[in-house]
Amino acid sequence: MAVNVLDVLLKDYELTKGSVCPGTMLALRMVLRGCKDVGIDWRNRNADKALIVWVEIDRWLADALELVAGVRLSKRTLKFLDYGKLAATFYNLQTGAAVRIVAREATRELADVRHPEIESKHERQMRTYYEATDEELFKITPAEVQLHLNDRPGRPSSRVICDDCGEEVNDGREIHLLAATKVLCRPCAAAY
Repeated sequence: MAVNVLDVLLKDYELTKGSVCPGTMLALRMVLRGCKDVGIDWRNRNADKALIVWVEIDRWLADALELVAGVRLSKRTLKFLDYGKLAATFYNLQTGAAVRIVAREATRELADVRHPEIESKHERQMRTYYEATDEELFKITPAEVQLHLNDRPGRPSSRVICDDCGEEVNDGREIHLLAATKVLCRPCAAAY
């Protein structure tokens, strides 16, 4: 009997990240689809070296991305955009392929229509999100990504010292004030 990869990932998620909910199911499905669409084999141990993902929510999707695709903030392969949307943009560094995937709002209604016999909303959504097609769950659109040198994975592209607090600022995140005679970190620059 063949093992469904989603079943394995759900167990792995529960073991490493905690409880599983309908959002987890959507997130795992989204990561699998995003990797596929940009030509990344997520099972390859080096897949994370070719993939950068911009995640638009600070919930289960970030955990699913780390678990399945291996992308992480600390590796500079996971970028966080605080938009509050269950969405992510997947970018293949080697090929330039990019796609944005967002969960459809209608997925909750789909669960109610597809499985009205299931009393528990949680179980109704879990079953539906497991069975539904990607097209029923997600809006998938090609994306264009302009990746700046300072946003690439690897060693910092630059390092400067803030003229006010004396702390190091990496990767071009400093602010130049007063005709570039003063270099500040963003928190210090906000005080001006």
